[in-house]
Amino acid sequence: MKFYNKLVRDRIPEIMEEHGKKYEIRTLDQEDYIKMLHQKLHEELREFDVASEEDQLLELADMVEVIYALVESKGCRIGDFESLRIAKKEKRGGFKEKLFLISGEE
Repeated sequence: MKFYNKLVRDRIPEIMEEHGKKYEIRTLDQEDYIKMLHQKLHEELREFDVASEEDQLLELADMVEVIYALVESKGCRIGDFESLRIAKKEKRGGFKEKLFLISGEE
């Protein structure tokens, strides 16, 4: 049996059962859940960094799913988070202009 020791999506046990695979799983407490979400976000970023061009969108979708779980773990609704994101974008801008700051006074 292979050991994974990582946070997985909610339907993974169901999918494993459908394929006749045995597994061991436990439900994390909130503290461990947050730690594992942080690890999962780093894992997904590493996967994005090495993904082919065609798989990068899938990896980004995985990252967004983890980010949404982190947002909800902080007691924030996704809609409220989007409002926060939009307000920050309106105040400071986005990244569409591809600007790269070389130097500036502090």
